[in-house]
Amino acid sequence: MAPEFQKNTMYVSTELESGDVQKNFDDDGREKRTGTLLTASAHIITAVIGSGVLSLAWAIAQLGWVAGPAVLFAFSFITYFTSTLLADSYRSPGPVSGKRNYTYMDVVRSHLGGVKVTLCGLAQYANLVGVTIGYTITASISMVAVKRSNCFHKHGHEASCSISSYPYMIIFAVIQIVLSQIPNFHKLSWLSILAAVMSFTYASIGLGLSIAKAAGVGHHVKTSLTGTTVGVDVSGSEKIWKSFQAIGDIAFAYAYSTVLIEIQDTLRSQPPESKVMKRASLAGVSTTTLFYILCGTIGYAAFGNDAPGNFLTGFGFYEPFWLIDFANVCIAVHLIGAYQVFCQPLYGFVEVRCNERWSDSKFITSEYAVQVPCCGVYNVNLFRLVWRTAYVVVTAVIAMIFPFFNDFLGLIGAASFYPLTVYFPIEMHIAQKKIPKYSFTWVWLKILSWTCLIVSLVAAAGSIQGLVTSLKHYKPFSTQQ
Repeated sequence: MAPEFQKNTMYVSTELESGDVQKNFDDDGREKRTGTLLTASAHIITAVIGSGVLSLAWAIAQLGWVAGPAVLFAFSFITYFTSTLLADSYRSPGPVSGKRNYTYMDVVRSHLGGVKVTLCGLAQYANLVGVTIGYTITASISMVAVKRSNCFHKHGHEASCSISSYPYMIIFAVIQIVLSQIPNFHKLSWLSILAAVMSFTYASIGLGLSIAKAAGVGHHVKTSLTGTTVGVDVSGSEKIWKSFQAIGDIAFAYAYSTVLIEIQDTLRSQPPESKVMKRASLAGVSTTTLFYILCGTIGYAAFGNDAPGNFLTGFGFYEPFWLIDFANVCIAVHLIGAYQVFCQPLYGFVEVRCNERWSDSKFITSEYAVQVPCCGVYNVNLFRLVWRTAYVVVTAVIAMIFPFFNDFLGLIGAASFYPLTVYFPIEMHIAQKKIPKYSFTWVWLKILSWTCLIVSLVAAAGSIQGLVTSLKHYKPFSTQQ
């Protein structure tokens, strides 16, 4: 392929015959999109049903039988509602026939413009980096759990079985370096479908084990309408901070707005992308809410106020050890796919910007055909190889330095939920629909926005306090107890 064409590999020549363009390319001149309701739903489920489901029993334990499920339902409704607003913003000015926007930043630029574009970019890409770090931590914990499960089965439940998670972070990073060479989101659907199947599998196993534990003979655990009891389970200040952190965990459990536009950009033009995306969002959020309520409430019924932060890797269960092992392998496989779903938008952003900035650089623009056994020809781009490898290595190193699962999870959720899931979708909807200031619709949308801001701030405060507490007892590069 000639270098002149490679400099603009995302676009097609305007000299193509109109018939060929209509047959092989979309209305924007890019390669024809083939995404469907199934693939979009798989992407969403892969992004949403993740490590967050494993902390929901702990979150319900902090909030109790009343506030816990109420917060879950509230976040699910808010996430679905704002995702429909964001789906309508994919094209501008109209949701059906307007100009396509390929990234979240492009959407904000089209509808709002100004400094908000920069703020959106900072929020989105910082969140994507945070999520990939969090997934590296969680995947390594699941891999370690397999090793520890076998150790406990062999030597008894009282054995120390201290194992370092760092070698498993390295293994996860090596796998991601290979998968990161998948060129873009459009080539990722098979991995998302596999990851979605894995997420259903381990969530179902966790649910089944919780039901068996809760229904077991002689099973007695302490639960309450308000969760953990002050003076018995926690102190007054711990109750407040952990409740805030639990809200952050639940917010993170629904996070997929950061990749919604990129998912929508994979959909075929007919039926209209916004309609398909809304249906996919409804399917994805409804399915995950059902799983979350079941896993959270039944997990709480099984473990009570002593629910572990991750009920599969926290060894709320020891037997059957082979089923625990299988569930943790499913978690690791799912997170391998979820990592790619969240990092592909970041990869694309950096590569497009570098291509525009240094369009004459062969290192950045040139691709070389390589014959891969059993896979056919693969086009290698040296810049993509170096940059994506460096990114995976850096996130793995950061994960090794800050291996605090629950606190890190809550902070990511709190920091990203408001700007990306609530603020920008609402502001763009107001701008797109030209909703009059101080009208009824404008007022209630603003109330929703401000309420979510307050929730995000208190959740962030709880997670920061948890991180500070964890740092006091942290020993770098120690084995997991």
